[in-house]
Amino acid sequence: ITDKCQINLLWFKVLSEAQHEPGFCTFFQECGLNPLLNDTFIPAIVPCFDYSRARHLTGEHYRRLKEVCPMLDKGENNTYACCSIKQLSSLERSLTLSKAVLIRCPSCAENFAHLHCITTCSPNQSQTINVTQVMNVTSQGKTKLAVVGYQAFLSTTFAEASFQSCKNVRIPATGGFAIGTMCGRYGAKLCNPQRWYDFQGDSSNGLAPLDIDFQLIKEGHTEGLPEGVIPYNGRALMCNETTPSGGQFCSCQDCEESCPKMPPPPQPPSPFMLLGTDGFLVISIILLCLNSLVAQDFLSLQFQRWGTLMATYPLTVLLLSAIVVAVFSAGLKSIELTTDPVELWSAPNSRARQEKDFHDSHFDPFFRTNQLILTAPGRKGHIYNSLLFGPQNFSGLVSKDLVIELLQLQTRIQVKSPESNLKDVCFAPLNPSNPSLTDCAVNSLPQYFQNSLDNINAKVNMTELGVTKEVDWRDHLIYCLNSPLSFKDITDLGMSCMADYGAPVFSFLAVGGYENDDFTNAEAFILTFSLNNYARNSTKFKVAMQWETEFLKIVQEYQKNPACNFTFAYMAERSLEDEINRTTAEDIPIFMISYAVIFVYIAVALGEYSSWRRILVDSKFLVGLGGILVVGCSVLASMGFYSWIGIPSSLVILQVVPFLVLAVGADNIFIFVLEYQRDVRKPGETRQEQIGRVLGNVAPSMLLCSLSESVCFFLGALSTMPAVKTFALYAALAVLMDFILQMTAFVALLSLDARRQDNNRCELLCCVKVSTRRPNKPNEGFLLPLMRKYYAPVLLHRYTRIIVMLVFIFMFCASIFLMFNVTVGLDQELAMPQGSYMLDYFKYLYKYFEVGVPVYFVTKGGYDFATVEGMNAVCSSVGCDQFSMTQKIQYATDHPELSYLAIPANSWVDDFIDWLNPGSRCCRLYTFGPNVGQFCPATEASFLCLRKCMRPPANGVLRPTEEQFYRFLPDFLGNRPDLTCPKGCVSLLHTSTQKTSQHENNPTRFMAYHTPLTNSQDFTAALLKARELAHNITLGMRKIKGTSPDFEVFPYTVTNVFYEQYLTIVPEGLFNISMCLLPTFVVCCLLLGLDLLSGLLNLLTIIMIVVDTVGVMTLWGIHYNAVALINLVTAVGISVEFVSHMTRSFALSIKPTHVERAMEATANMGSAVFAGVAMTNLPGILVLAFAKAQLIQIFFFRLNLIITLLGLVHGLVFLPVLLSYFGPGVNKGVLLKLQQDKAEARRELEMRHTIKQIYDNVSFEDNEVKQDPAAPTDDSRPSKIIETQQEKKEERIDRF
Repeated sequence: ITDKCQINLLWFKVLSEAQHEPGFCTFFQECGLNPLLNDTFIPAIVPCFDYSRARHLTGEHYRRLKEVCPMLDKGENNTYACCSIKQLSSLERSLTLSKAVLIRCPSCAENFAHLHCITTCSPNQSQTINVTQVMNVTSQGKTKLAVVGYQAFLSTTFAEASFQSCKNVRIPATGGFAIGTMCGRYGAKLCNPQRWYDFQGDSSNGLAPLDIDFQLIKEGHTEGLPEGVIPYNGRALMCNETTPSGGQFCSCQDCEESCPKMPPPPQPPSPFMLLGTDGFLVISIILLCLNSLVAQDFLSLQFQRWGTLMATYPLTVLLLSAIVVAVFSAGLKSIELTTDPVELWSAPNSRARQEKDFHDSHFDPFFRTNQLILTAPGRKGHIYNSLLFGPQNFSGLVSKDLVIELLQLQTRIQVKSPESNLKDVCFAPLNPSNPSLTDCAVNSLPQYFQNSLDNINAKVNMTELGVTKEVDWRDHLIYCLNSPLSFKDITDLGMSCMADYGAPVFSFLAVGGYENDDFTNAEAFILTFSLNNYARNSTKFKVAMQWETEFLKIVQEYQKNPACNFTFAYMAERSLEDEINRTTAEDIPIFMISYAVIFVYIAVALGEYSSWRRILVDSKFLVGLGGILVVGCSVLASMGFYSWIGIPSSLVILQVVPFLVLAVGADNIFIFVLEYQRDVRKPGETRQEQIGRVLGNVAPSMLLCSLSESVCFFLGALSTMPAVKTFALYAALAVLMDFILQMTAFVALLSLDARRQDNNRCELLCCVKVSTRRPNKPNEGFLLPLMRKYYAPVLLHRYTRIIVMLVFIFMFCASIFLMFNVTVGLDQELAMPQGSYMLDYFKYLYKYFEVGVPVYFVTKGGYDFATVEGMNAVCSSVGCDQFSMTQKIQYATDHPELSYLAIPANSWVDDFIDWLNPGSRCCRLYTFGPNVGQFCPATEASFLCLRKCMRPPANGVLRPTEEQFYRFLPDFLGNRPDLTCPKGCVSLLHTSTQKTSQHENNPTRFMAYHTPLTNSQDFTAALLKARELAHNITLGMRKIKGTSPDFEVFPYTVTNVFYEQYLTIVPEGLFNISMCLLPTFVVCCLLLGLDLLSGLLNLLTIIMIVVDTVGVMTLWGIHYNAVALINLVTAVGISVEFVSHMTRSFALSIKPTHVERAMEATANMGSAVFAGVAMTNLPGILVLAFAKAQLIQIFFFRLNLIITLLGLVHGLVFLPVLLSYFGPGVNKGVLLKLQQDKAEARRELEMRHTIKQIYDNVSFEDNEVKQDPAAPTDDSRPSKIIETQQEKKEERIDRF
């Protein structure tokens, strides 16, 4: 107590004697280390208290002052100062640390030095500062009175101007602001002049050698000032001014005042408007208000002959068909399934794919992300009254027990991977060649404590402004969240904020769900493990996959642990692919059930049930099974063929193609079988001939649909998207094979079944016969009479037709409007099954993340960075072009709502220039020892490395020569950043640029960050804007002398390969659908004898189905994307089934009026279409509603249901009405053929009549001889039977 009293008395005595007069110093010379400070980054040397006159400087003393504080230079004969040469050297060392980050803006660095030169060396020092604390300091055996605290009085004008010149100076490596590292707990956003100066004068930060209390006084205010004190009011340079020493004005990126006047960025195009409302809606309303037989005969004849042949030798045909299918299917042994999403949805020659390949071949591929987002809902927060930061909100999540639990989970994941070691595959930016576990980039909140439990538990009493209070982990956390680049906090804990792997952890990578930078009130912790990415054929790739498997296992076990206090979501890099594959496997039974339902329906619906006794005879179970097998064989043959020739398949093909072929093939089966059941065998006609004749009647219609669909899909293979292209190829060949097998194997199968039925044998029990004979009359079933008697007359009533036309025209116009409002894209969460852990992850990601994905601006080779012009066109510091590459990116971040860029790009060129600056100690050369003249790291002692790599430039703009550029670049790339030299670039050695030998212009990249992107529309728009920006940069850089004409800058984001398709999917979809519609029109016209009108009506109806489908997609929330495009291409094929059969039936009808012909087509062909297409699809589609995969529910259940229902109503409601109004007239060729058939029938009847007379005469003579009571009546005479048969034939011709 006595010592303390003596010190206070000494303090009071000394301070009372000090005066504040011009020309007097308050302290001079160095006294030694500050006894109050320990563990500082630089020696805390304090000055000796010495109230005396300022010294006149001459010689070396004057020269040193002119170097360090040129603003105090008044000429050698008139310069006075209050600092010694030693003080100048210490001041220079201290300023060097700050200049390392401020030198980009010379006026800022000048103002910063200006302040400390005034307080340390001003000849009027006593008027500016007021000593508040002194102590006896013993150094080299001498005890002197030292100053360990003082007040510095500055005018607010000078302080504000100095702050304004520095507040926008950037750190290119991080994209952040330098002021954020120099404002303590407040960071860049909350920093102001007072807080900036407070940090500079806070000795607890490890940089200030003593406490300086900066008092900012408004001009004219003298109240409270010590007598004689005059606040310093020198002139601070503006950032857009040159410095007296020749430094250039700051660049636009560091100084808003230096920026040229930029025109406002173009706004996104406004929606199409007419009359003040949506233009497409107006147009839709206006539209609403304005509202060859030779080929036919040839095909029928050829198919009749073919069918007869197939039915005659059924077993041989079935055997040959099986052999052909087996040969094709043998290729399945070489089948390759594409599961890589990149290979599936991005074409190898697409721009995004080529850019990805270029990026991955020249740089390390984008690292693999394994992440947890942890919350603790329901926990109450609290307000922590911090000694240094005042009251701070802490959420229930940000508590010590949960931070420790997070650290324990992180440690468990890091060390408990028995099958693979994290350090073998982790991303280690600062030690990529031989990383240890602590070198691995793990970003989390515990990294602010270097993953040390001792650091989290650390606490210490601290005195601030006379108040003593305990500081703990919360004070350190508050500071680090606001200043993550700090090597030491401002508390007496003295801990670093840097992660244990040596890099900063930015707040948005540690916590999420906060507002207005209130980090401690965050709702989520973020824990991220980054792994290197490897080629799929690399052994390291398997190790990484194994580590991720272990990671998922540990996390899932932890989630089930009752002791877990977190609610969290998680993902591994492999999760997307794993979940998609798992979904497919789990939904295979759903597809199997769907196929089984369709099979049961076909087997039941094909049967003709005349009586209960013949139900097992007339059923068509085996025929239905045969039809299903024909579909399956066609799919197997298609897949086998393409496997033979090396075209890979995909899970989409396995799911969709069988469904499509079944929908198309079942229709043909129904038409063929129902036509056979409705037909009556002619006298003398064999079963084989009847099957051939029936096939001749229906096969042209089957050919019309199958050929249209097959050509449609083959043209769809012109798509650039691999998934769409392979689907189209597989579907086209499968449909074609299905038709071929129906014309061969199914005809043979029907022939065998007909023979069984003729012999009255039961199905499945062929040895059992029934006695009830099959009635010799057509079996129309239930549906045909219903549609003929009720449906067709009601539909084609004069008033009903008008209503139908109005309703469908309204639907079409409304769908046109809706079509222009359909959402384009596919959100990645839709690829996940319901209940997947990835759905929770996406929800957490969009809710809690505050920044988007990184975007790299990659420069291709052909640009010379070593020239002055080359550097100026890229950098953003002093002397750089105002429209340089990084400066343009900076301009874009000023409008994040339009550019989708949130954080400017880092720049290794700027860091390299700053690293070379002689004002820092980063680049020095050895002056002693065996390495004389070689690069000297900043960690070496100053006396060993007195020579700088470059001399100060005369014009203030530092640029290396080409020789210096290539000489020092490898040293820069290999220099690990630390406090003494924060500009090292070892972390970018393998990521931003490659080691470059002289005259090599290798590719480089510059990383920025997108704004948070939450859906596919955001990702697509961000890609488009980034490409526009990169193109603008490319055009500017090509103007630099020596740049290759093909030099290019392109943006690369890991998601570009998935979202690029949405830039072109609309025109590509229109092209693909148009290519599908074209063959349906051409084939329809050709097979109907160049009937253009029928072809146009057919085409119109299919277009309406597709347009209405897109309209309903908009209403039902189904997005337009590649999967939807596949289904729309499929919709064209299914629509052909609904429409073309009906159009052909109408075109070949010979009823006298349009309405009658429409009725006949609706009844006869409509019943077959309803039973064969609609009812075949609907049961199977409804089963898909129970699938777990959202993709299947949305794009297979919903969309296929829409397609089927719209096809049904257009084919069976709209088309008959349309044909009744605008259909073609009676085909003259058909009428001529009918007349020829009738003439032939009359000739045959006359011949039969002549035979009848002869026969009757002979019979009369016999009756005269002997009357037979059992003789046949007139109706049973042979001639009468022949006559009756002929009349029935004519009736059938009329019906035809």
